[in-house]
Amino acid sequence: MRTVRESVLDVLRARGITTVFGNPGSTELPMLKRFPEDFRYVLGLQEAVVVGMADGFALASRTTSLVNLHTGPGTGNAMGAILNARANRTPMVVTAGQQVRAMLTMEALLANPQATLLPQPAVKWAYEPPRPADVPAALARAVQIAETPPHGPVFLSLPMDDFDAELSEAEDRAGRAGAARRITHAAAPDAATVGALADRISRARSAVLVVGDDVDASGAWDAVLALAERT
Repeated sequence: MRTVRESVLDVLRARGITTVFGNPGSTELPMLKRFPEDFRYVLGLQEAVVVGMADGFALASRTTSLVNLHTGPGTGNAMGAILNARANRTPMVVTAGQQVRAMLTMEALLANPQATLLPQPAVKWAYEPPRPADVPAALARAVQIAETPPHGPVFLSLPMDDFDAELSEAEDRAGRAGAARRITHAAAPDAATVGALADRISRARSAVLVVGDDVDASGAWDAVLALAERT
């Protein structure tokens, strides 16, 4: 039988995410056990730096980045950089290790008692899967939410004993289906509104264009430049 770890790696491969930025501790080691050769782990010595590297990587490569932090303290150290990633509208999945499930109720050392509250409101979505079998589907959903416009970071709290849990055939199939699922999003303004705006710009004597970073993120730089030169 396959494990949660194997299914998680398949989800990441299916979404093209094979570079992990992190500063791991003991709660993250089960995720990194037998780390596959087709993945790359980029180590940082402070969490804000780790998130900053992942932020720049995602923006430069136009991909979704994956960050691996150490439970509550690591998430807390990274909060400023996660807020910056939100401002940048960076597609990013932030994972943090969690104490084993059997010790969460007693709030043992390294347990984050309210893991999904800590990163808010810096993230679009924060979640801790209720069962080990739900981890692959939760990860697939996290990637999808991060990549849904407006892009932004999301957060997953992952108990450390989940990764060695074995999946049934049905659970494994569900994980593969979640990894393969794609949802596309497209939005465009009303044609009449665009026409009215174009008419106003063409009649303006001294038009000024004020644009944001979405112009570059959406690949519209040349179009905006052409519009500026025309007016």
